[in-house]
Amino acid sequence: MAHVSHSNTDIGRVVMWMTGALLSFSAGAVSVRELARSITVFDILSFRSATGLLFLVTLAVVRPEFRQGLAPRQMHLHILRNSVHFVAQVCWAFAITLLPLAMVFAIEFTMPAWVAILAVLFLGERMTVGRASRVALCFLGVLVIMRPGLADFRPAALLVVVSAIAMAITMITTKKLTETQTTFAILFWMNLMQLPMNLVASDPSWISRIDSSMLLPLLGMAVTGLSTHWCLTNAFRYGDATIVVPLDFMRVPFIALIGWSLYGESLDAFVFAGAGLIITGVLWNVRAESERPTPQPEPARP
Repeated sequence: MAHVSHSNTDIGRVVMWMTGALLSFSAGAVSVRELARSITVFDILSFRSATGLLFLVTLAVVRPEFRQGLAPRQMHLHILRNSVHFVAQVCWAFAITLLPLAMVFAIEFTMPAWVAILAVLFLGERMTVGRASRVALCFLGVLVIMRPGLADFRPAALLVVVSAIAMAITMITTKKLTETQTTFAILFWMNLMQLPMNLVASDPSWISRIDSSMLLPLLGMAVTGLSTHWCLTNAFRYGDATIVVPLDFMRVPFIALIGWSLYGESLDAFVFAGAGLIITGVLWNVRAESERPTPQPEPARP
């Protein structure tokens, strides 16, 4: 995955966009948890895609400059990104309804480890001893959180693992698309492609059952469905992974406090211990990769 060079990093904008991403991720999770009491996950995701697409189309009509980047290009990457991201979002949304919020967010952070493994399998990158150690540390953190074999093991945590793998693929393709595509175009094709995917399993009649308790969570889904991706994509556009990834880890303690205050979820020591191992592995990986010398092209032979 290509990285933005340090000379192009704008720390102020990165912090701004990552703060927006932190709030968007958290608000989106709470909105899913609230709406799942009345409608299905596919109904929720259909609403998010539909409102996102409506907003983007309206924006394109009002601001003609946005339409310039919508010409179909690299559609194979858009199809791959949005199909895999659909799987990631379905697994994530189901996990939000079944697990403590902090557990979901903590296991999500194994995504960089999956990126490293996928790079070896599909991009031909080398798995060095250092990289393998960092990946192993992340997975040790997952084992601490999930505690397989113990009485309190939660099989639903496997949904988050699947979501993390799918998000790793999504992040690789997103970074590739930002080299030639605008953020607006990436979001437009995402919503356009994912709307019919969600509608296949949705029951549109849920709209007739909307009550006042659903209005705020529906607004949250409508807003965060775009703001999450807009903020995260722009953070990667303006900053290197060495800046973006550490800021993203603030999601774990933040969502843990939200889960504790809104839903009475305990501040599980195992979740924080496992999250600490995962974060250590990822930060170790980010620092090590940033310090690797950039390969120099071989001189042309006479």
